[in-house]
Amino acid sequence: MFKGKTVSLTLIDNGFAEITFDNQGDSVNKFNTETLADLRQAVDALKVQDGVRGLLLSSAKPVFVVGADITEFKDMFAASKDDFIAAAQHVNGLFSEIEDLPYPSVAAINGFALGGGFEICLACDSRVISSKAAIGLPETGLGILPGWGGTVRLPRLIGYSAAVNWVASGQQQRPDAALQAGAVDAVAEPEQLRDASLALLEELASGKRDYQARRAQKTSALDMSESEIETAANNYRGALLGKVGNHYPAPLKVLELISGAAGLDRDEAIKRENEAFYEISQTPQARALVGLFLNDQYIVKQAKNRSRALAEKLPEIKTAGVIGAGIMGGGIAYQNAIRGYSVVMKDINQPALDLGIQEAKKLLAKGVSRGKLSEEKAAQILGLIKPTLEDSDVGQCNMVVEAVVELEAVKKQVLPAVEALLDDNATITSNTSTISINRLAESLQRPENFCGMHFFNPVHAMPLVEIIRGENSSDATIAAVCAYALGLGKKPIVVNDCPGFLVNRVLFALLFGLEILIAEGADFQQIDKVMEGWGLPMGPAYLMDVIGIDTINHCYPVMINGLPERFKKTADLWPTEAVYKADRLGQKNARGYYSYELNDKGKPSKAVDESVIQMFSELYGDAKMVDADEIVDRLMIAMAMEMVHCLEEGVVASPAEADMALVYGVGFPTFRGGICRWMDEIGLQEVCDRGDRYAHISELYRPTEKLRAMAANGETLYS
Repeated sequence: MFKGKTVSLTLIDNGFAEITFDNQGDSVNKFNTETLADLRQAVDALKVQDGVRGLLLSSAKPVFVVGADITEFKDMFAASKDDFIAAAQHVNGLFSEIEDLPYPSVAAINGFALGGGFEICLACDSRVISSKAAIGLPETGLGILPGWGGTVRLPRLIGYSAAVNWVASGQQQRPDAALQAGAVDAVAEPEQLRDASLALLEELASGKRDYQARRAQKTSALDMSESEIETAANNYRGALLGKVGNHYPAPLKVLELISGAAGLDRDEAIKRENEAFYEISQTPQARALVGLFLNDQYIVKQAKNRSRALAEKLPEIKTAGVIGAGIMGGGIAYQNAIRGYSVVMKDINQPALDLGIQEAKKLLAKGVSRGKLSEEKAAQILGLIKPTLEDSDVGQCNMVVEAVVELEAVKKQVLPAVEALLDDNATITSNTSTISINRLAESLQRPENFCGMHFFNPVHAMPLVEIIRGENSSDATIAAVCAYALGLGKKPIVVNDCPGFLVNRVLFALLFGLEILIAEGADFQQIDKVMEGWGLPMGPAYLMDVIGIDTINHCYPVMINGLPERFKKTADLWPTEAVYKADRLGQKNARGYYSYELNDKGKPSKAVDESVIQMFSELYGDAKMVDADEIVDRLMIAMAMEMVHCLEEGVVASPAEADMALVYGVGFPTFRGGICRWMDEIGLQEVCDRGDRYAHISELYRPTEKLRAMAANGETLYS
């Protein structure tokens, strides 16, 4: 009856019609402009076809429909309000036409049916789901809300409370939970999904099941009084504020929308949804979160493209090597093993090997306790790690991560010794956070096979891996390490060698801003509180305690010596130096900016330490309160300007990679989208103005001439 590039309409047995999603240009089905146009034609053809008794919706792909094509969101967000609402209403009208057909409809859900993919299923009279599938409305994770009837049909199908939970959380739902809630009518094994769906459709078409009552329920107001809705909404509002705070408006908007539309029929409620969808799409959080989603796809694509371009030259990683055990080495070895790599963990000390294996065992035990691994599977994974004191065991490795102590002299001894054990084509990387890759490469015979591979701690939890290209690192080496990082389940971002590389370089600009503020007499506790309120996962003083005060002091000279034009001390004794000299190393010895005791869960809990306050009072005078906006600017503009320098110098190739590095590397708040997105949101001219306001204090704040020119031209970093 109709066949497009993404959707087909076919007459099948028993007088049934079938709409099949099968995007010929992609590995998955998604609702893009082309798919919606094809679906429009299929529904038009269906409506003029005589003798149809029922409609089956299915997918020829391993998944149903994964949702809307997010790459089209930029144009959608830029549309006028009238055009935006007209586009949303067009899709809603299409789904309602399916819902209003003069015969029943069933969706056969295989794989994922998410977002718009689930919303079209909700428009059907019944749903059968594969036991291996999942459904959900994840839009709040993108800072938006379901815009194609999801907030209208779901509460009328599964009830107000369940719908608010599902939509506000954005969580995917497994088949058993979906069946229990009433979102689907049956669960079938994948090979039986089609037959079960057709059998249900026959029951509906023959009158054995009443689909009209369900249809009336979905198109009418909710069966709740205004007082019941108000009470429930107030309870959920408090819970949502406690969970997401004020920085993420989408979940609260969902609550407001579902509650406000509860007393309306379907069509009026959808009009309300259209308005709310537009309003939430115009928020900076929506731009930030959608931008992060696209940036994530971009950095993975960049890594894959590097690997594909040199696929013939890249050897299969048969056995990886980790040189240097302990907690860090053990974490890297664990990450290899959990992803299926056989790995040799080499050290010169048995206690270090024992510590590394203990770290891997601890992480595997957590997986077992959470039900993610069986004892047998955990033992198999641990068996992939070979701890050894023998140099000869390293010879079999063709991808090696050096993770010894962060001292250049030691690394320059270890790296050539390891190189001598390996095949000429083996790749060597250094897990260093500060030491120049170019200088380390001087110790090697084959520097083209060498680059940096900076894992973030804890390795298993932090997504980012910085891949640092040295002057002599070959494209094949970078491609091989990108492929390896992807295989480890990490997000690789390639940067060029420079002091601090990318993440630490811009992070240390923020920390220098902190040092200057405290030395001026600011209260570090207030600074932490303000910055946590701004969205950082922890305040900068607290962060230094977590990293280690000794580590911070070890790294500061790298920045001061490497970039002396901006990284300068403004006091003889900086606060963190004073903390370090008082033998306060942070959480590792329970004394840093704060003091620490283990809580009931065995994790360090911070408390105010009067001795630190007294020490700073003697050095810098009594602590004074500083305007919160100034605190934010003094830290974030320093970070922003250093990122601008990194972009202009080519340390990082794009704002997308720059933003994802901070989000994945230091937990930069996702609702702000990254430091570059934040600069674009407040405007580059405003960034320059704020920088000029504090440039007399430190060169860290002074805007570059290129940034000034971009600001004058009204440009953005992402443009």
